[in-house]
Amino acid sequence: MKLLISELPVGSLTLKKRLVMPPMATPKNENNGLATDEVCKYYAEKSQGGFLGLVITEHCYVSIEGKAHNGQLSLADDSTVAGLAQLTQSIHKNGTPVFAQLNHAGGRTQKEITGTRAVAPSAVVLPRSKEGIPIAQAMTAQDIQKVVMDFAQAARRAKQADYDGVEIHSAHGYLLNQFFSPLSNRRTDAYAGNTLEGRLRLHLEILAAIRTEVGNEYPIALRLAACDFMEGGITPEDAVWAAKRLESAGLDLLDISGGFGGYTNPGHMEPGYFSPLSQTVKQAVNIPVLLTGGVQTGTDAECLLEDGKADLIGVGRALLKNSAWAKEAITAVQTM
Repeated sequence: MKLLISELPVGSLTLKKRLVMPPMATPKNENNGLATDEVCKYYAEKSQGGFLGLVITEHCYVSIEGKAHNGQLSLADDSTVAGLAQLTQSIHKNGTPVFAQLNHAGGRTQKEITGTRAVAPSAVVLPRSKEGIPIAQAMTAQDIQKVVMDFAQAARRAKQADYDGVEIHSAHGYLLNQFFSPLSNRRTDAYAGNTLEGRLRLHLEILAAIRTEVGNEYPIALRLAACDFMEGGITPEDAVWAAKRLESAGLDLLDISGGFGGYTNPGHMEPGYFSPLSQTVKQAVNIPVLLTGGVQTGTDAECLLEDGKADLIGVGRALLKNSAWAKEAITAVQTM
């Protein structure tokens, strides 16, 4: 049997295929973060036929202070649960499990979006920031503990909305990426940017708090920026260290990405362009590793799996352009 159509356990959940729809923001939600009929129809269409092993829906803000943009989905309060339950139902009816991605934008948001000044690990200009964006305010210990609880409560709501798991977002220049990257974390306290322990402390606290809310059997993933591709930033060695710590702390799945403030590996556009990172992490841990980026065909996905680059393959742009892509890819692999 081809790997792409083989089963894979992720914590207590068994995926029927190795193909994943990764998180991709849409303009289809209300500005107050509530899910719409339009977004439910969108996910129903993308998952039609059950050709995906997993859908991870677009990033949800865990608090209004962490909202990245208008039209973003929310898990910031209990009023969001009913609409998200309709969204998960639209995917489940196709026989596909679904995770919610939990996010706080940190210094990547603006007062025009949240109504409050942005907060970040440190009051520094973030890499790849737009010109004229005010510098965020350094977070207090109280701010940090609120973020921990906000993630935990968002995960509780996701479980109530019948999500099969959650993914913690620590990539693309958002808050947890800001804490893990020495480029943006200049703190000198317990979350200090000059030690790996300090840079990962918030992630581990969030993971523990979520686990307390959702129980030991509920799958938890984390999207990790495994390299900033900038001098002085996160290195692959940092990512391996973090991956091992996160696995020991009870994480069920690692979703590997890179590029501070963007989804990019400079100079690379080949299928699986983050594969050097995902393979390095995969060789260091025993939990599944997800790789996304540049995959255009089912053959691309199958070859990456067979070469040991990852355990799961995410396909974004191709599926965004063609809702029948997963069906076509799986059919092609079955005839290889």
